[in-house]
Amino acid sequence: MLNSPFVVRCTLALLALTTLLPLARADDAAIWTALQGGGQVVLLRHSSTESGIGDPPGFTLADCRSQRQLSADGRAQAQRLGEAFRSRSIPVAQVWSSRWCRCVDTARLAFGRVTPMAMLDSGFEDSADAFGLKLRAVSAAIRDRTGDGNVVMVTHQVNITELTGIVPRMGEMVVLTGQVGADGKFAVRGRVQVD
Repeated sequence: MLNSPFVVRCTLALLALTTLLPLARADDAAIWTALQGGGQVVLLRHSSTESGIGDPPGFTLADCRSQRQLSADGRAQAQRLGEAFRSRSIPVAQVWSSRWCRCVDTARLAFGRVTPMAMLDSGFEDSADAFGLKLRAVSAAIRDRTGDGNVVMVTHQVNITELTGIVPRMGEMVVLTGQVGADGKFAVRGRVQVD
């Protein structure tokens, strides 16, 4: 029984996880250090929401009640993220957000301020041309970024995936290097999620 393929696979998986966990923590530490130095661009997927994908039919940006909202856990998650920035004295120059309420709420709960920007709105239901315009605007803002403080852009999974090739979890930060790879995606310095 102890030598069964299942037991061997489980043991190997456990060893791999215990080996990789310290590496993940070291990577997190390097990302936080880079953020403390400023000058970084952070793509942040909005915090955890009520269950569902997308928004209900007929939603409007002007009516938060018509949209999928942050859950209680998501609101707490955003507050923990803000505390993680403050406790590490991480400089935040600008906080930009999609105009969707779950993104604006994530930004406000974490950082206390936000500038809603249409270029960060979800491209989930956009035509290819409309989504392409948004992505080009965000890419230009990332490339043209100046200053010492960090810029946090709160947006949606589909947008972050198109810009980086990464599918972030809700509340996960993707920190960019500012460089664009051969695939046209931004290179990623690292990813961090505050739990």
